[in-house]
Amino acid sequence: MSAKNVSRDETGREHVRSALAVAGRGLPIVLEPVDAGIDPAAWCAANRAWLDELLADHGAVLLRNFPLPSPADFSRTARAVWGDLFSDYGDLPRNSAGENIYESTPYPANQMILFHNESSHLANWPMRISFHCVTPAAKGGCTPLLDTRALMNQIESGVMANFRERGLLYVRNFSEGIEPTWQRFFHTDDRATVEKMCRDAGSAYEWRPNGSLRVSRRAQAVSRHPVTGDDVFFNQIQHHHIACVDEETRDGLRALFDDDDLPRHVYYGDGSPIPDDVMAYLGELYESVAVRVPWQRGDMLVLDNMLTAHARDPFEGPRHIVVAMGRMSG
Repeated sequence: MSAKNVSRDETGREHVRSALAVAGRGLPIVLEPVDAGIDPAAWCAANRAWLDELLADHGAVLLRNFPLPSPADFSRTARAVWGDLFSDYGDLPRNSAGENIYESTPYPANQMILFHNESSHLANWPMRISFHCVTPAAKGGCTPLLDTRALMNQIESGVMANFRERGLLYVRNFSEGIEPTWQRFFHTDDRATVEKMCRDAGSAYEWRPNGSLRVSRRAQAVSRHPVTGDDVFFNQIQHHHIACVDEETRDGLRALFDDDDLPRHVYYGDGSPIPDDVMAYLGELYESVAVRVPWQRGDMLVLDNMLTAHARDPFEGPRHIVVAMGRMSG
């Protein structure tokens, strides 16, 4: 790691040392305790303003070698970082250690979860997202990071102009046997309740003749960070575009469905298709600038969700990562 000076003051910053995890890369910045036995929750509570400054500068802070052996310790420390944790996140299973701690996304270990900013396709999203490593994988399983500010200058100007000016349209079709049914997803079988939930979320809905449900929502591809004022590439296009699905699954889905009927897809905001070659270009660019820091047991990674996109690498062996989110915005 490349050394970086840490300013000292009476709040207790002198009890940690800091360094960039990867020389020449701005994220994450790693904080490690100088003194044994430091209470991570108490230290974070005393240094919350400084942690916010570090997140504004770097987008990601990795707390390493703090005594964080369990999800319960993580929950206590996460609350110290940003106060109340987000308590209503239906996409992830809850962890038994705390009502607002979640398990990471259940997804096949041999496949990558592609880069995304959490909930950026919705009207509200967490400004903070944090991960805690209970058990690192025997092989692989990193959480790759992307600097979304840097992407604004790294993406070709013509490609960026289309995303900036046209935005995005996310579409999801709930059909039996492919994705969870709308009843399971919305936790109700009452159509009027579903319609109200869609309206409240700023989403359009359409009931199909076969009883399935199509939900769509226009959203930004580029947004402005409310604190730093920086433009950021803030979206979930890799998560939703059919070209980013593995080849076997993609070919099977396209054999069964027109693009408009795919379980999940994303378009430019005017409804026109985002070409597959644009997605291939973005995928190659993302990989060329991604930062990977292998997990260590007890690590706590804190992200500014707008400044940093994250992913998950394939892995082998047991892997246990838990998640907390806070400071809802939008």
